[in-house]
Amino acid sequence: MDVVVIGGGASGLAAAVTASRAGARCCVLEQDVECGLRLLATGNGRCNISNAQLDPRHFRHEDAVRHVFGDHAERDIASFFEGLGLMLAEEDEGRLYPMTRRAESVRDVLLNACDRLQVDLMCGVELVRATYADCWELTLNAPSAPLSFKPGRDAKAHIRNARKALAAAPRAERTIRSRRVLIATGGQSDAICKIFGIPHLQEQPVLCPISCRLAPEGAREADAASLALEHLDGLRVEGTLSLMRNGAAIAFEHGEVLFRTYGISGIAALNLSRRLQPGDVIDLDLFPHLSEAQLLDLLRRRERDLGSFAGSAPWLDGLVARPLAALVCHLANGSNDPLARCAAVLHRLPLRVLGTAEHRQAHVHRGGIPLSAIDLDRFAVTRRRDGSPVRDLHACGEAVDMDADCGGYNLAWAWISGMRAAACAAKGASC
Repeated sequence: MDVVVIGGGASGLAAAVTASRAGARCCVLEQDVECGLRLLATGNGRCNISNAQLDPRHFRHEDAVRHVFGDHAERDIASFFEGLGLMLAEEDEGRLYPMTRRAESVRDVLLNACDRLQVDLMCGVELVRATYADCWELTLNAPSAPLSFKPGRDAKAHIRNARKALAAAPRAERTIRSRRVLIATGGQSDAICKIFGIPHLQEQPVLCPISCRLAPEGAREADAASLALEHLDGLRVEGTLSLMRNGAAIAFEHGEVLFRTYGISGIAALNLSRRLQPGDVIDLDLFPHLSEAQLLDLLRRRERDLGSFAGSAPWLDGLVARPLAALVCHLANGSNDPLARCAAVLHRLPLRVLGTAEHRQAHVHRGGIPLSAIDLDRFAVTRRRDGSPVRDLHACGEAVDMDADCGGYNLAWAWISGMRAAACAAKGASC
């Protein structure tokens, strides 16, 4: 084999297609029963494949991305998928989706390309050892016979049945040889890095919901029950989130915010989750287009039209959702100037950050192979943990320490890094 790709996700499939197009004999090693299954859940099942403007400032390591992407990354991704038969469509904020708005379309064209190019997709296998002499010798633990299971009523049932069969299947070791190996294992690369003896940064989930509690100024311990976020659970609002640290704003995000019992979610919250620390404060501004003075003036005019405020939540109907209005009224009642207090709360509702939540559903992980151990011109791993050099080993995608905001940026890194790594791995690779 010329190139073995470890991992059949987004970056791994892009790498396999690219290496095969370059003339390399290529196979993919995938632990799951099929390749590309994680793609089906991206973008709420629609797959936000990339962004029309891949600004490096959206990425964790801006300079590295600028070096890798060059001037034409958007065009390179579009050309790659158009060459596979996938049409793209642009939505708000430059988000690119398949024309079908179905993630399965992205997976299908990648698998179709692998089939045409005769890429060997070896699924249900685990790498257990890797040694290098003149080539890589990879020892695999794999099912000793083809899986046998009922197909199921639909695609989800088919996958469930296949996974059950894989878990129960007898297994045996087998060995393959390859001139070059490309690590594309996604955000859980620790075990693979140990096998190859290469550096690894502990991974942590990012792009997660935020665990926080309401922390308005002047609130007392006795207010805890009234301020519990469970009263707002499931409420969606539009607003601006300001991440505050030591009294200074360090990041802003605008968009939909979803209240949960433990804190907040939604794309704006997910993006902030990459930058926050426990103890930070997030200020939610529900009327970012108005200053606090303008908002107070709006409320005073509303009082002339609707009558005295009197601390009643229905008085805010049509302006603020009733559950949130009840909270605003609770905080305003007893104030010397209730309307001014309402304006202040609506303009800046503070949330004390406890951390992140729902880690199992994280969109991406931070960590993996450090950039200091990667030659980004070739996406080649340059050294082992003991400092000794390593040959003919490449890495891409989330296996490398890179993460970015929502909006297609993380998948863009997967595609580009997979293509770049595979193009270099395929050069002169013959065993």
